[in-house]
Amino acid sequence: MTLNHFGAGFTSLAARTPIPFQQQTDAVAQWMNLPASDVQNAFWTIAVGSLCAACCALVGCFLLLRRMSLLGDALSHSVLAGIAGVYLVTGNVEPVPMLIGALIAGITTAVLTQFVHKSAAVPEDASIGIVFTSMFAFGVVVVSQAEHVHLDLDCVLFGDLAFAGVDLSPNFGWLLPDSFRSLIPALLVTLTFLAVFWKELRLTSFDPTLAVTLGFSAGMMHYLLTTVVAVVTVSAMQVVGLLVVAMLIVPAAVARLLTDRLSTMLWLACTIGVVSTTGGYLLAVRWDSSAAGLMAVVAGLLLVTAIIVSPKNGLLGRAYRSAKLRVRICAEDVLAGLFRRQERSKSPTEFANASFAECHAMAGNGLLAGAAVRWLRGRRLLKQDGSLLSLTDRGATYAQSLVRSHRLWESYLQEKFDLPADHLHDPAETMEHFIGPDMQQKITKELAAPAKDPHGRAIPGTHREADGVAGE
Repeated sequence: MTLNHFGAGFTSLAARTPIPFQQQTDAVAQWMNLPASDVQNAFWTIAVGSLCAACCALVGCFLLLRRMSLLGDALSHSVLAGIAGVYLVTGNVEPVPMLIGALIAGITTAVLTQFVHKSAAVPEDASIGIVFTSMFAFGVVVVSQAEHVHLDLDCVLFGDLAFAGVDLSPNFGWLLPDSFRSLIPALLVTLTFLAVFWKELRLTSFDPTLAVTLGFSAGMMHYLLTTVVAVVTVSAMQVVGLLVVAMLIVPAAVARLLTDRLSTMLWLACTIGVVSTTGGYLLAVRWDSSAAGLMAVVAGLLLVTAIIVSPKNGLLGRAYRSAKLRVRICAEDVLAGLFRRQERSKSPTEFANASFAECHAMAGNGLLAGAAVRWLRGRRLLKQDGSLLSLTDRGATYAQSLVRSHRLWESYLQEKFDLPADHLHDPAETMEHFIGPDMQQKITKELAAPAKDPHGRAIPGTHREADGVAGE
């Protein structure tokens, strides 16, 4: 469905639009070389979708933090039971009764989920699946029996976003899309809820046990949140149908990948929702496809992008930090190897040296061996004399601390766990890279300052300080 399909419908509606907005629309339409009706339809459709996305993103962040994201899926499916129930009781298919029935079904789903979870000792995710599948099945049965009444399941399942720019009527003193009648109150309810219970929401989301200890009712906050989620879900389903699940979860998930601050997460989630709405609608116009579906697709693409490029939690960031750690470990193996060679040398007053090939062998001869040697030289821990490398004063201090950590850990394992001597080296080889001065002091105190390790070798007495090089 393209924008041109709505041109006729907007010809009469444009005359009722406030003059300033009409003039702005005409100017944009002239600049884009498009009919004014197409521009108006695009504006209102994106506005409705963005408002829907913002509502869902705000509550979706708290669902994600509380590990309740499946609740949005449950509420969206249980709506059909509410719609069918209203028809079964009243025989009425008007929008307002249907909306009320859907809202009641959503709240009932949330309450029943908690009831089944607590009373039947069923895991929460399983209780959600039990309740919402049962209610959805009930709705399907009732609708299948209502053959003489047209209940458009396409609107229930996929929403009516494509007609958001056409269905205009006076709302709040302006000529606005009919969807605003439910979305604006839903947004106001959400913002009011966040403003009034901001402190309680943060506390119960991150540490419900502490919240109860301080006198806050974690249960009450749970039911209030699920009620607000039900309001938002029912309102948004009129626009995007069951794809409200994507709007509840995906923007919040993307924002969580990009930040650790709750306030920033909320703003990012709303922004990502709006970007998904705008991008999805433009692609829908370009490809003559479902607007709501492509909005969810764009949101999914943003999630994939965040998974890859997120500085802290993304694949690239983790790969970079992992490679950096491996380079440091390989470099420290070179330092420790040179220090041990120095201990075995006949001239202990001079630093032992090694060729590049020998240093690469100490680093494991892998792809990172060369990077490890460059890492050491760049930090002035190694110096080159012709074709040989040796420790600098800073490098010797750093290496001495590494060997100290290794031998202290071997001593600790033998004394505390009574391990045989041939079982001590491998775990100490790993732990030496992560034991800093503070841990060295604690182990030394715990073991009463041992002078030798279990193999009879002297334990060096200095800490790894090396002018702040440790941990780089």
